[in-house]
Amino acid sequence: MLAVGVASASDNCADRESSAADSCNLYLKVKLDEKVKISKLKPGDVLTGTLARDVYSGERRVLPAGSQINLPVDKLERRRRLPNDHWPWVIKVFTPRHENFPVFRSAVATTPAGGQVQLQASALTIYHEVEIHSRPNAKKPSETIVEPSEGSSTSGVETPQSAPPTKGKPGTTVVLEAMESRPQFPSASPEPSRHPVTIASGTQGKIILLGGVSASKSRPGDAFQARLVEPVWLNSEIVLPEGTLVEGTVVKRTPPRMLSRAGSIALTFTKLTLPGGTSNPIEASVSGVEVDQRSHMKVDPEGKIHGDRPGKAWMLINVGVTAGIAKEADDGLQLVIEAIVSTATDASTAGWGRVAATCASAVFLLTRHGRDVILPRFTEMSVTFDRPVSLPAR
Repeated sequence: MLAVGVASASDNCADRESSAADSCNLYLKVKLDEKVKISKLKPGDVLTGTLARDVYSGERRVLPAGSQINLPVDKLERRRRLPNDHWPWVIKVFTPRHENFPVFRSAVATTPAGGQVQLQASALTIYHEVEIHSRPNAKKPSETIVEPSEGSSTSGVETPQSAPPTKGKPGTTVVLEAMESRPQFPSASPEPSRHPVTIASGTQGKIILLGGVSASKSRPGDAFQARLVEPVWLNSEIVLPEGTLVEGTVVKRTPPRMLSRAGSIALTFTKLTLPGGTSNPIEASVSGVEVDQRSHMKVDPEGKIHGDRPGKAWMLINVGVTAGIAKEADDGLQLVIEAIVSTATDASTAGWGRVAATCASAVFLLTRHGRDVILPRFTEMSVTFDRPVSLPAR
């Protein structure tokens, strides 16, 4: 899926590391009607799609799932590419570090009932998106489901642990963070919980990271923050509103290593802060991650995220580079020997050239690192509460 993160230019909620979630912007996920090639977009183009799930501002439902969204492209700007784990470094060296990026200033949402909501918006990130889930009951502990991110409309019950696999190619999805130009107050908003409640172990929540983490750069003990992007329900009540701040730490990480061994990272969530400022300790782990369609990651039942093994394209590229290095080492050594020793010939130096080619190619192959685990800022994740959480009356 192609995901585009958008925030208002005047008030970017995700940039604020505070608990004032009630003043934060809206977080939307839009499924476009057609696939879009970002490099072909021009100012004035309009992207159209539908909301994949309900949109909340705190405890208030602002837009229902199924609402039509129009996104006019205001302009294109140059910005740095997001890091990814798709290609080895030899390809990344020749890949442009910047790309043309569409800027959205506004959006128009039309509800199924015919009402319209004006939104102010500007682009943050664009990537093709799929969601990976751990499968605790799978025969292989590391087996995952890779499927398009459908989003879940709020139905008054707890979100299920996992979604069934979806066949077919991922569609194009736009993820927006925006602000209402003219706030609406729908009457269909449910009542929040006003009495002490306990969130059961196994309950899931959907968050976005407010800072990036990776297996190569993060360290154990590093702290990070995330934001709840849809409410957590208990029966027909909202117990955790959208905008709740979630804090976590990096528990363990293994950077990509030689012999093409992939990296891995384990995250844990330790505290949540409600919009009113009330904090509660929690124990929660990752159960799903929405990543670039070309990424190669998997989530094990313990919530640890692993980079996958190098694919065929990755290995073919490294083998091709190895062959080039071997050829250059062979020819280079022969030229050096023939320049120093006047009696040397191609036949007499061929053996030494082959030795040099073998050593150079072996060193290159053995020192290749595997895939990294890269979770950029605004990555959407599913988390599961590993222990019950008691919340006081609000």
